[in-house]
Amino acid sequence: MKFLCGMIGVLCLSGTVFAQAQSAPQHQPGVTAPSAPAHTPGQTAKRTPSDSADKPDPVKDEAIRHLMDITGTSKLGDNIAAYLKDQVKEGAGRAIGADKVDAFMVTFNQKFLGTSPGTSVTDAMVPIYAKAFSMEDVQGLIQFYESPLGQRVVKALPDVTQESQRVGIEIEQTAAIKILRDMSEQYPELRQILPPENGGTPAPGGTGPPGAAPAPTTPPK
Repeated sequence: MKFLCGMIGVLCLSGTVFAQAQSAPQHQPGVTAPSAPAHTPGQTAKRTPSDSADKPDPVKDEAIRHLMDITGTSKLGDNIAAYLKDQVKEGAGRAIGADKVDAFMVTFNQKFLGTSPGTSVTDAMVPIYAKAFSMEDVQGLIQFYESPLGQRVVKALPDVTQESQRVGIEIEQTAAIKILRDMSEQYPELRQILPPENGGTPAPGGTGPPGAAPAPTTPPK
């Protein structure tokens, strides 16, 4: 089931990134983000995290970066970059050939690092944290995540989230296949993309039972 596998691959990518982000605190009820300032006539609506109006004061900036360090969120940019480079290498290898891909990746990685350094994601996230959390919030979260329980959460939650995601995908995939199999009575064309029942020979264009399909590639932790 190529289309289902493709959808699952997207889910795994977004879920893994979400697992990384789960190590960081979520927005809490009662914490109000400041409203965006109104644009004056002639002012460009598009703004970037580097705008001075978006930057927290240096003390809060440092505290947020410390919070992101102890929760592992500051590694998110590196994890995403590593995943993307792996995907580029895989795709480029098919396009230009395995004998040329290593030299290609040397040039690509140099250009990619110059365009998007590893700290760029963290730099972009700091103002987001600053809007969502007050200085008191950040200090309280640091105190929690530096505690033994907080460190256990940091270490365990990405694996818990990823395992929960895997179980959820298996459940939903099984349900989707069952529905499609039932609907194949009305739409016989569906049978060519369905996995065989009882582990038989896959139909033309099929991929075999869910358990036999290779796991989608996900970014490293």
